[in-house]
Amino acid sequence: MNKITATILILYLGVCAMAKNIDAKTLNATCQGWYPGDFKSLKIMIDDFLSKTELDTEKKPAALIVPHAGLAYSGQSAAYGYKKLISKEISNIFILGPAHRFQTDKLIVPESDFFQTPLGKTRIDKSITKDLIDTGLFEPNDSAFYKENSIELQVPFLQIVSPNAAVIPVAVGQLDSNGIKKAAEILKKYMTEESVFIISCDFTHYGYRFGYTPFSDNIKENIKKLDYGALEEIKKINPKGFLSYIERTQATICGYIPVAILLNMLPEDAKAEILNYTTSGDMTGDFANSVSYASVAFYKKSAPKDTGPENSLTKLEKESLLKLSRVALENYIKHKKIITAQDTSIKLTETLKQNRGAFVTLHKEGRLRGCIGEIFPTKPLYKVIIEKTIDSAVNDFRFSQVIEQELVDINIEISALTVPQKVNSYKDIVIGQDGILMKKGHRAAVFLPQVAPEQGWDLETTLMHLSQKAGLEPYAYREGAEFEVFQAEVFSEE
Repeated sequence: MNKITATILILYLGVCAMAKNIDAKTLNATCQGWYPGDFKSLKIMIDDFLSKTELDTEKKPAALIVPHAGLAYSGQSAAYGYKKLISKEISNIFILGPAHRFQTDKLIVPESDFFQTPLGKTRIDKSITKDLIDTGLFEPNDSAFYKENSIELQVPFLQIVSPNAAVIPVAVGQLDSNGIKKAAEILKKYMTEESVFIISCDFTHYGYRFGYTPFSDNIKENIKKLDYGALEEIKKINPKGFLSYIERTQATICGYIPVAILLNMLPEDAKAEILNYTTSGDMTGDFANSVSYASVAFYKKSAPKDTGPENSLTKLEKESLLKLSRVALENYIKHKKIITAQDTSIKLTETLKQNRGAFVTLHKEGRLRGCIGEIFPTKPLYKVIIEKTIDSAVNDFRFSQVIEQELVDINIEISALTVPQKVNSYKDIVIGQDGILMKKGHRAAVFLPQVAPEQGWDLETTLMHLSQKAGLEPYAYREGAEFEVFQAEVFSEE
């Protein structure tokens, strides 16, 4: 080949490459204000979210449910899911989110070849979108992704945790039950070891702003109860039960159709793991208008289980938690500082990192001085201990805040809980063994397992006091109440 021929060939290839780039279409980010608009700020924000999660990342999930609100609100919750994808071999990532602004009874895929955010461009797998379009249930239309936060807010996370994967964004329209099943049947064949499905979903939208106020008291607790009713159906991989729950409660779950599609796709032996749950009300302190966020991982086979009785704490782990609680208490009361586990010398074992419910009880001279906790496993046990130690000292409305002079007289007791399980009747409750969560209507109350024995109560007396704690008549427990029981590992500084 002479120099002139080689030069012509190079120029020809260059022109072809230019033509190819000119033909390529790009979906540009349009959700300004939902996250930082420059590369540096956005990367720092997401890296910070990911650094604050301490989950086991060994097993790759087949799918994730993650939220899609502004990253300042939902980004940390989403990071619990995305942390699971770091350093995993993934070729394709499907993003299924509700179409907020584009009216359709179909599923919409992009016409474009790339998705652009402040972090750069990500390739859209056009061969898969073409195959989906050929089914007749999917249609191409870039307009569906204009200001579609349910899709766009997932892309920056994926550009950091799985930068080499192609994406398949899918804006999901208003499908009926048959459409949900058909979509699941089509997408199911893409659920391979090389692919991951991201389901974009925010949970309960409570308040007049959202036109949803089914209760007006105990709002925080009732929102959580409403969300966990849906999450329980999700954990059961029960698409029919999930959709029935939505219809029965009219729960304002933004993304319930994509969730239902996923539940229809998953095999019967799939397992779900709730990684994180929070609300905007928890962040702002205002539940007049609140949106709930959850991250859930799904595995085709056995998954990490919520901590139960089989995960007993060792003596060293109990000592570590008591030390952590003591350091958290004294640092907050003396210096108003919220510590991290890294501020102490304790060793964080895998058991201490597992999500688990717990209560922290403070006693002074043998009398109760504060007690606050959380029953359901939504965050690592050691984090619960730090948070609830401080809450017990300063946020238990029954007592004044602990002051520095009291610290020497305070004894710390920790109750590490198992996951609550429903019982058919209050008669199945075992006093001295079971903690009790009673729910009736919009009312709820809980007793730890040690409460009844400490007071010398039998079952009937316990349930009468529990009913009164819920703001009900003493014998309200006898009809229409639901009960869940849990056990606890109880240990203290004594």
